[in-house]
Amino acid sequence: ISIHGFMQWPAHQMYTTRWDELADQYGFIVVHPSGTGFPKRWRTSPQTVDGTDPLVDVVFISDLIDKLEAEYNIDPQRIYANGLSNGGGMSVLLACELSERIAAIGAVAGAYTFPWSECHSTRPVPTIVFHGTADPIVPFDGGLVDNGRFEFPPIPDWVAGLAQFNNCGPVPIEIPAIGDVSGIQYNNCEQDADVIFYTIAGGGHSWPGGRPLPEIITGPTSTDIDATQTMWEFFQQHPLIKK
Repeated sequence: ISIHGFMQWPAHQMYTTRWDELADQYGFIVVHPSGTGFPKRWRTSPQTVDGTDPLVDVVFISDLIDKLEAEYNIDPQRIYANGLSNGGGMSVLLACELSERIAAIGAVAGAYTFPWSECHSTRPVPTIVFHGTADPIVPFDGGLVDNGRFEFPPIPDWVAGLAQFNNCGPVPIEIPAIGDVSGIQYNNCEQDADVIFYTIAGGGHSWPGGRPLPEIITGPTSTDIDATQTMWEFFQQHPLIKK
């Protein structure tokens, strides 16, 4: 389940990430659901300004999984979610609310507004994260954006909080650098719920290895790592474990 960002749409997510090409290559199903409103968005905060149920999009994704299970031959132990920006934040919310169905998640340039104190997962969910240090929309170092309407956490701190939530070992190991991409991995986590974090030096609000977004808006797109391929490899290593 690959989830578009704020002001984007399903076909744009498919085009940018090339998940459909990888799905054809390896023989799995990929879906690109649509958010609501204009511009399209996902509800990823504990409260909503219009008074609607903040979990209505979670219910929608759960219903989507039901439909897919009814109409296609899918493995219920290998259902994964990933997304860009607001879609990355939505993937985290799914890990919190549908942890009994979502095996692992990935997030690129994620806009994280859902606090860990509100996360009600029944199991820790393996997670892989990508973020550029020059992201002009969701700053790597966090802070207030959009005239103070939103406040994002510093990404390294947020990832460390996720690793703590998954009961991982406190000291991550370094992943060998690839060009401008460096990485760390938190392991020894509860139920093997590893956390991997790739930092793209000079990277923008874009999908590494994907089709570039307008650089004047999002900043540069790295080609030093393929986020889609790397996520797929991570997902294959993390089927759903129910205990």
